[in-house]
Amino acid sequence: MTEHPPVIVHPPTPSGGRRVTVRGQIVGLAHGRGDVAEFLRRAGIAGPAGDVQLDDPRLVEWRGGNLDEWPIPPA
Repeated sequence: MTEHPPVIVHPPTPSGGRRVTVRGQIVGLAHGRGDVAEFLRRAGIAGPAGDVQLDDPRLVEWRGGNLDEWPIPPA
């Protein structure tokens, strides 16, 4: 069985946000890197300064794009 990182950022939704799960629990809908960092801070994975490596594949699995891909929601 393949082990996944504790944080998964799922593919973009039609609204442009990306669901974020930490250890299998949904923690929110992110609309940018800052949101992901804040969710990890609240989950105790990042320190108060948000010092977390969002591009570390041992920590975060990006599905349907990478940390730079945030589609603009339709108007």
